[in-house]
Amino acid sequence: MSLKIYNTLTRKKEAFVPADPDRVTMYVCGPTVYNHPHIGNARPAVVFDVLHRLLKRLYPNVIYASNITDVEDKIITAAKAEGVEIDVITNRYADIYREDVRALGVIDPDLIPRVTETMPEIVAMIERLIESGNAYEAEGHVLFNVPSFPEYGRLSNRSRDEMVAGARVEVAPYKKDPADFVLWKPSDDTMPGWDSPWGKGRPGWHIECSAMIEKHLGDSIDIHAGGQDLIFPHHENEVAQSTCAHGGKIFARYWMHNGMLRVEGQKMSKSIGNVLLIHEVLEKVPAEAARLVLISGHYRHPLDFSEAGLEQAKKNLDRIYGLLEGVGDVEVDDINADVRAVRDALLDDLNTPKALAEIFRIAKAVEQGGTEAATLKAACWYMGIGQQPPSDWFAASDGKADVDGAEVEALIEARKAARASKDFAEADRIRDRIAAMGVVLEDGPQGTTWRVG
Repeated sequence: MSLKIYNTLTRKKEAFVPADPDRVTMYVCGPTVYNHPHIGNARPAVVFDVLHRLLKRLYPNVIYASNITDVEDKIITAAKAEGVEIDVITNRYADIYREDVRALGVIDPDLIPRVTETMPEIVAMIERLIESGNAYEAEGHVLFNVPSFPEYGRLSNRSRDEMVAGARVEVAPYKKDPADFVLWKPSDDTMPGWDSPWGKGRPGWHIECSAMIEKHLGDSIDIHAGGQDLIFPHHENEVAQSTCAHGGKIFARYWMHNGMLRVEGQKMSKSIGNVLLIHEVLEKVPAEAARLVLISGHYRHPLDFSEAGLEQAKKNLDRIYGLLEGVGDVEVDDINADVRAVRDALLDDLNTPKALAEIFRIAKAVEQGGTEAATLKAACWYMGIGQQPPSDWFAASDGKADVDGAEVEALIEARKAARASKDFAEADRIRDRIAAMGVVLEDGPQGTTWRVG
């Protein structure tokens, strides 16, 4: 079974065929770092981490890049408010973002490029676009000439009127066409700026990703991904400028976009006051439970992030970790039919709900003594769950319930010894003590497992 991906560009599911199977490339738009990241920022990081894991099992060499945008007007405003240079702001929040998503089980991308480290490449790309007639200078700005690229609008499937209205920017008098967008803009003495043929300035948002991709992955890449809110104008503009800068070469062969996150059924909004920061969520619930919620729905659909969902995710993980007692490191063996069932679900356009259903089917088989617990752990690897020692999970998840995993395991051993010596009164006493800790024991053919009740 081969990987199939829903391609936003063609609006259909397609078999994934990389340009070079020995060098598969993927780029996911990362955060603009000027504040604490919210849980919506975590969804693409977690979703495409699952894809990254899958690709690593399918191909010998996967190069995954996810950027940091460290030049942007909101960053400049935040730096001015604190009276510091922009790198103070960007370094602080880039570190916080990386720490937050690592806590959610996200494997670091192979490359984490920054805009400030890509200025020569940005300037060079803009120069090429001017030379080819796809861009022009006007009043210290450089703008992309949208009418020079007839396929503009194909990715977002929007009409010209929709695109002009959707850009939500005032039509500057120096624009040749209302749809033209900025590649370079001037900086005054109070703003960060870099030297260029058009004077001191800074890049527009869209050219940044195009240049970082060119520098680190090449003119064409296999997969470009991000949130659905980036399809227009950001990704539409990337397609235009990259295609033109590279003489018409395909920029990205497959486009993937995740649906937006809602909180308790409502859109996240500062005006509503329901913006959940990642670190605030992780102070209240185990990180792995939050991860499980983020992959519980299909990535292309909207997802509701709720307290009820978090509670259910924690119960599901209690069950899984209760079955993994005593299981050490395992190899992910795709020959195993159960593990392969999880992988095959993901091969169908990253169908995480189906993959999770397979995982819970395997868990039931373990409970009934029909499958090894090691198989469950191997299957869980694809989803980025079930990989820590069970004692750590229970200690952390109800540290929060103050359950000492090592103490529970010692009591289980003491109960086992009491039963072996036929001291059933002592065995019952130990079981009652364990129950008083909020722990449920489950005796089965594979031995005794436990979970926080």
